[in-house]
Amino acid sequence: MSRAPASTTTPDRGSPAWLRRDAEQISGALPPLLAEAQRLAASTVPGVHGRRRSGPGETFWQYRHAMPGDPATAIDWRRSGRSDAHYIREMEWEAAQTVSIWADPARAMDYVSDHAPRTKGERARLLALALGVLLIRGGERTSLLGTLAERPATGEPQLMRMAIELARAAPEETRPDFGAPPRTALAAGGKAVFLSDFMGPREEIFPALIHAAERGVSGAYVQIVDPAEESFPFDGRLVLRSLGGTVEFETHRARGLREAYLEKLAARRADLMDTARNCGWRCLIHRTDESPRKALLWLYAAIGDA
Repeated sequence: MSRAPASTTTPDRGSPAWLRRDAEQISGALPPLLAEAQRLAASTVPGVHGRRRSGPGETFWQYRHAMPGDPATAIDWRRSGRSDAHYIREMEWEAAQTVSIWADPARAMDYVSDHAPRTKGERARLLALALGVLLIRGGERTSLLGTLAERPATGEPQLMRMAIELARAAPEETRPDFGAPPRTALAAGGKAVFLSDFMGPREEIFPALIHAAERGVSGAYVQIVDPAEESFPFDGRLVLRSLGGTVEFETHRARGLREAYLEKLAARRADLMDTARNCGWRCLIHRTDESPRKALLWLYAAIGDA
């Protein structure tokens, strides 16, 4: 008696079977990513706290001497009773700001050479989530642009939403070869972080960067590159093919392309730096063979200064 072949029908998107399969895939990828992001955040900026200054909040900040004009109700009589002076108990300022994060999901971010431990996309997602850990635990409102976690929020539920979205594999048919920050409605007066290789068409990338600044948003770009993309160590016959398969170029003299390629790379970086400077943003070049701690510490400081 022969056994009926297993069904090869793909469950409808949104059906219970599809949801179960998707949940299993996410649960398998989420713990390692979230755990690594938490370790990175803890090793980079241990003991995250709110911005350290006096203001509205529930966390004790410091005592100061009472000044003329301070109301009697503001005096801490228990502390003042231990001395001849009157003291005011100040609380730490805890007004949350909104920080929007974008990690480029394009196919170009899947590139990895023999000289790097991770793809550009993996590094971008790790930095995005580790920064989210620091910001959310510091009381900030955070969002992940282009995902279901795009609405700014704070607290552990938002961190979990970000982790799920970053661990989720986007359908290949929805991924462009190169990415540009989405021209979404950013919170006016907020901050943003864009993580990408920024190597796509100039006419798509730079208007999106300028759009963010025109919304009154400040922040930082991080150009993430593989070490092979920086040095172009190729020689002899070489087939250059985009990860989406839409662009292909073959040469038998790869070394002859090196100078022209490096000039193009330098020009794109100069454009990024100029745009950041003109918009009041900051820009970092980060290689995937470098420690992510350095980039995360830079980002955390850049967001605080922006």
